Amino acid sequence: MAHMLLIHEPVGQRAERSLPEGQLLYERMRAWGAQLQQQGLLLAAESLAPQDASAAQVRRRAGGVQVLDGPFAEAKEMVGGFYLLATDSRAQALALAAECPAAAWATVEVRAVAPCWAGSPASD
Repeated sequence: MAHMLLIHEPVGQRAERSLPEGQLLYERMRAWGAQLQQQGLLLAAESLAPQDASAAQVRRRAGGVQVLDGPFAEAKEMVGGFYLLATDSRAQALALAAECPAAAWATVEVRAVAPCWAGSPASD
């Protein structure tokens, strides 16, 4: 079983930190990831860039492609990073999310990894 921890942080929060503060928080996240790796739980982890002009949303509808360039004015939060974990249960994933350093300044969303058809009426 695998779970993903998605780190949702307020847009602009990073800009409010000094460079040393940001580097310290980043190092805490990297150290926690290293601990998870030593325990055999970490499958992947990355920090994501802010939702600035380099971000884009892509949609394909009715044969056309729409690209919306960032930043996204309507966004109040952004996905700032993730941890993909090899977990035994939802309870273990929730316990790990509570230990995540980012839980102190962001929201850590816990999601089970599943195929895109999971949850459809035919899969129940």
